[in-house]
Amino acid sequence: MKGLIINNAYNTSATYLNQAQRLKEEFAALGVETDIRRNDFFPAVIEAGKLALTVSGYDFCVYLDKDKYVSKMLEKAGLRVFNRSKAIEICDDKMETHIALCDRGIPMPKTVSGLLCYTPNATVQKETVDRVENLIGYPVIIKESYGSLGKGVYKADTREELEKKMEELKMIPHLFQEFIAESAGMDIRVIVIGGKTTACMMRKSETDFRSNAELGGQAYNYRLSEEISKLCEKTSRILGLDYCGIDVLLGKGGKPFLCEVNSNAFWGKIEKVTGVNIARSYALHVIESINSK
Repeated sequence: MKGLIINNAYNTSATYLNQAQRLKEEFAALGVETDIRRNDFFPAVIEAGKLALTVSGYDFCVYLDKDKYVSKMLEKAGLRVFNRSKAIEICDDKMETHIALCDRGIPMPKTVSGLLCYTPNATVQKETVDRVENLIGYPVIIKESYGSLGKGVYKADTREELEKKMEELKMIPHLFQEFIAESAGMDIRVIVIGGKTTACMMRKSETDFRSNAELGGQAYNYRLSEEISKLCEKTSRILGLDYCGIDVLLGKGGKPFLCEVNSNAFWGKIEKVTGVNIARSYALHVIESINSK
């Protein structure tokens, strides 16, 4: 058995590159050879109307990127990709994630899709702001549909702030969401592998409404309740994910609300906090999935 681990062509951060290296080490310890490549070697091409791979000899691909076109082509050419391209595509777009999970028994904050503008000179209408105010109420959480590590997430406490942010984002896919006040600056990150919760941590920030470690939040080991565990496992199954990090907010009385799902969640911090070898668990899942075919 041999595997291909694909990274983004542009991301050179140590945290990101460590994901692939950790996986390679754990696969090697399990007797599986893997190659790490950036996706700029163009592993699939369409030529003369036909799809073909530019590489061969691989039994699977662990795809640590969000480029949906490359992963779709790899799958169409017959290579098993972890995560599958459709799951990556849904999780990469926060609004698509909420649409996919609604009506499936997954509690989520009230959410309204942002309106896209295609003419730069147009302005946000007063009535549009009124409706967002009436539907969501203040504070309003505004999220760009694409983004991670807490980037592209904003909070508007007043109409002035809301109008300003709506104007700034009018040509960028975004959404408006209810603010779960009880969970301000705090969330629970849960890692799910193969449909089973594997590790979790609580993240807290004393200076920001966002809890991301990259924005100064601190991480702590956390004992996961059965309710949240089942919620995360169900979410993973609905979205068809092999691996993911799910962020959960806690409302009144500790009621959980699914916040976001990250198909390529970093595991360095949660490994340190919990002592769980996430990379090995993921490698084992991949090997077992291939062997069970």
